[in-house]
Amino acid sequence: MKINFIKYTAALLMSSIVLVSCNNNDDEPVIIKTDFSGTFAQKDQMGRPAVNTVFTSSASKDEFNVTIPSEQNASFQAMFEANLKGLSPAFANMGDKNALGQDAAAFTGLLATDVLNVSLDGTTTFYDGTNVLTGRALADDVITVELLLIFGGEDFTENPTLSDDNVNANDKDFLTSFPYLASPW
Repeated sequence: MKINFIKYTAALLMSSIVLVSCNNNDDEPVIIKTDFSGTFAQKDQMGRPAVNTVFTSSASKDEFNVTIPSEQNASFQAMFEANLKGLSPAFANMGDKNALGQDAAAFTGLLATDVLNVSLDGTTTFYDGTNVLTGRALADDVITVELLLIFGGEDFTENPTLSDDNVNANDKDFLTSFPYLASPW
């Protein structure tokens, strides 16, 4: 359910590649011309799912979505921190931290820059107990990790009813070879 969007996007991308690559003559190269002329505008960004949705006020969503990541922290960290403290009892007291050892200011500074970090030389995962925010594997339970970091306190034990989305697996097993996503139906 969480990755239905990813599944549909992958299916659309694969369909586009197949349709564009179809050719009756296998000896002729397929030349695809891309036209990048015109005006393009970024409408949404979501490096870390749900972060923009939860921590950006309704009046600031459009501004957040078009702000380049290198400027997001300066523009939105204070709003993120205020919203985090308002939402989470785990950050209600001065000195409260999450399981990463971050107080509200440090954690929202990390979240306000909405990018997906990727480790180039280590484990790629959202969280596996040791590695944190080093990328994102298909099976990573991203929403539960975010809930734990927001509501779980220093050792993931605070606010247990708020710290898990209770979706523990994908609706279908992932494939062992590319494209790795199960068929949508």
